Amino acid sequence: MKLHWGPVSPFVRKVMITAHETGLAGRIELVRSLVAMNRVNPSVMRDNPLSKIPTLLTDDGTALFDSDVICESLDSLPSGPKLIPPAGDARWQVLRWNALGSGMLDALVLWRNERLRPEPHRSAETLAAYAQKCAATLDCVERQIPELDRSAFSLGHIAIGCMFGYFDLRFADIEWRTGHPASARWFESFSTRPSARLTESAFADTLVPPDAPLDQH
Repeated sequence: MKLHWGPVSPFVRKVMITAHETGLAGRIELVRSLVAMNRVNPSVMRDNPLSKIPTLLTDDGTALFDSDVICESLDSLPSGPKLIPPAGDARWQVLRWNALGSGMLDALVLWRNERLRPEPHRSAETLAAYAQKCAATLDCVERQIPELDRSAFSLGHIAIGCMFGYFDLRFADIEWRTGHPASARWFESFSTRPSARLTESAFADTLVPPDAPLDQH
């Protein structure tokens, strides 16, 4: 398998944590692929007309995207522990957590892009809306921590962990740990998992400029 990959995309990190947790990381060849919202990458576009990362090429040449589809595909292969329950309330809870974490990542990428615009072109209304979504999501996750603690590690845990990691990488000015002690403790524990440690060094690659537009999925 081949993965169109970038070092700071939180969606790529979600896929790579899934790959490590399922024991499949060693079967994936990483292809460094730079993408941005305002330009296309022809090599990525040959496999994904949206020109986004992550894009996974399976062994039979099928191109899978976006991160949720790739993660579910990896989880379906006969490998390690399953990250998505097959049915019942547990499945919907995991998918809900995944939607919450990944949805916040979508919003953070767009929020960051707005913040990077020249100041005269920034929309104060848009910035305020994203700030409200951020605060509401952090409060929602804080209330979910006891249930996350009680549940088996899942794709939902991965998405929320990647969300907190992206806050630290791109939104250092937002002190999300303040007022969210349970989340801070949970993320500290999440960060000790081998899959999180193995993806953290690439994710926080200091050679990538902080304003580089490489965070799509």
